[in-house]
Amino acid sequence: MSLLKQNVQLKPYNTFGLDAVARFWLEINSEQAAIEFLTDNIHGAEPLFILGGGSNILLTGDFEGVVLYNRILGREIVGEDEKHVWVKAGAGENWHQFVLFCIENGWGGVENLSLIPGCVGAAPIQNIGAYGAEIKDVLDHLEAIHLATGKIHRFSLAECNMGYRDSIFKQECKGEFLITRVVFRLSKQPQINTTYGAIGEELSRIPGPHGIREVSEAVIRIRQSKLPDPAEIGNAGSFFKNPVVSAEIFARIKSQYPEVPSFAAEDGQIKIPAAWLIQTCGWKGYRENDLGVHKNQALVLVNYGTAKGRDLLALSTRIMDSVSEKFDLRLEREVNVV
Repeated sequence: MSLLKQNVQLKPYNTFGLDAVARFWLEINSEQAAIEFLTDNIHGAEPLFILGGGSNILLTGDFEGVVLYNRILGREIVGEDEKHVWVKAGAGENWHQFVLFCIENGWGGVENLSLIPGCVGAAPIQNIGAYGAEIKDVLDHLEAIHLATGKIHRFSLAECNMGYRDSIFKQECKGEFLITRVVFRLSKQPQINTTYGAIGEELSRIPGPHGIREVSEAVIRIRQSKLPDPAEIGNAGSFFKNPVVSAEIFARIKSQYPEVPSFAAEDGQIKIPAAWLIQTCGWKGYRENDLGVHKNQALVLVNYGTAKGRDLLALSTRIMDSVSEKFDLRLEREVNVV
């Protein structure tokens, strides 16, 4: 354990700003460093936790194992044809900065995902999405190291088994891999997507023509108007997934609540905004000491300063129970509870 830092405060490394301590800490700057650590078996039987931007985690206490802080950086073109470019990015790259890099080069496909916090390596785990776009729309493949063996694996898009805020890395391979590099297939002749949310309305306020830069700027303005800045109020963005239900279940809810909003999902299913469900249950703007639900966005749980992770978890359970009682519908947490 001599190569590891000990008793590292995690408050600066999670956007909720929660106090927690990692018993051991190792910053990973390259694949080789990760492989050497894993194959030398320095950590013994200690549990491992991969940390990136810390924007999608809820720390409910100290971590009594080894935190591997993924700082593998780099961007490079690895393929190109007349219509597309394949760009490889290190898992430790800041996601929003990567989006801006793509826009600066005129490569389309990720502009609707502007200002999502976190790192590149976390994006495929969560299959991050916003305003009608998801990572699975642009992912080509990724590289990851198997924590148990130290061997590098290549996962194609199909092998990542991506769903709504879901992937193989949240299911059967949860906690088994350290993602190191992600390859994206981006368009040299981008077609902008303004069909979802308020992007079209936001763009109508500025003169055209509108390209990927304008779409990105519109998304940034919308997100900043709705979501609190973690630098000012601790939060992890959307805490819950939007439930996806059958047409029959949606019809039942709509018969009781005709005003329920909805969006079409895959396979004839229907997505109901979790924010609307939570707000209808009266939670929007709720505050109890230093924890609560944001006043402008019911999907966002917040830490106003000294909240504990376990108390935020308990609040989320209360919210889930109230939605279940009112709508006979169970919400799922989007954040990773540690």
